[in-house]
Amino acid sequence: MHHDAIIIGGSFAGLATATYIGRARRSACVIDTGKPRNRFAKHSHGFLTQDGSEPGAMLSAARDQVSAYPTVSFVSDAAVSVERDGDGFVVQLQSGDTVSGSKLVLAYGISDELPKIPGLAEHWGQSVIHCPYCHGFEFSGQRLGVLSVSPMSTHQAILISEWGPTTYFLNGSPMPDDETLAKLKERGVAIEPAAVTAVHGDGQALAEIEFDDGRALPLDALYLGPRNRFNSDIGDKLGCAVEETPFGRFIRTDGEKKTSVPDVYAAGDITRGAHSVTFACADGVMAATSIHRSLVF
Repeated sequence: MHHDAIIIGGSFAGLATATYIGRARRSACVIDTGKPRNRFAKHSHGFLTQDGSEPGAMLSAARDQVSAYPTVSFVSDAAVSVERDGDGFVVQLQSGDTVSGSKLVLAYGISDELPKIPGLAEHWGQSVIHCPYCHGFEFSGQRLGVLSVSPMSTHQAILISEWGPTTYFLNGSPMPDDETLAKLKERGVAIEPAAVTAVHGDGQALAEIEFDDGRALPLDALYLGPRNRFNSDIGDKLGCAVEETPFGRFIRTDGEKKTSVPDVYAAGDITRGAHSVTFACADGVMAATSIHRSLVF
């Protein structure tokens, strides 16, 4: 079957795209590996009507609802390559099968590259977190920390102090310049220069952060802004223009979520520096309506 659109990625951006294409009575095939970025989090916050819901349950309900549209189909597989085929595309799957379509939507998301500090990965999405708007309210007024991982970490430390008493862990990196130190002091941010060797807790809740000099400090939540990477290189292979940021790359899109490559759209975390379920869904809606208009006109 030749589809109107092939959507690579079945998390929030991909499912929102499929919903609107399905409602326009056009055909879409969603290719998904079932490994969304927020699978490590127990709760998702900030999305209207779903505040505090479990991300996996949200995706499961969304997929059930999208599946009700007869023109939308799903393939549980990984897309490994894409080739032009006349006016459309053929997607090669890991299984060896292929899927063809007129338009292509890249919504395969990103993965976070955490520093290799014992305990970080085990607490990621629980009490080692990135976005204060997604998880900060739940740690309001508690003992907060920010781990230095990039030049932007000082900005994160200044921001996080809005939610409670904050310590900026330099982890052996150089002391900030005088202007930045003044801003941190103004916000009441404490500075700990020692290198971090581990974080400890019960697997969800943090208890303390340990340093290379043998000291440890009690801590309830640790923020960091890690670099991230695309979950697929298909956009690169297609020649989609990208932007470089301190946190990683994102695919450049216009207001209709079109990439620099004709008939290729992108949505979700791979297209922006700010990430949330709300942004991802909005991107998917815009990509879908843009695709439908292009098919009509």
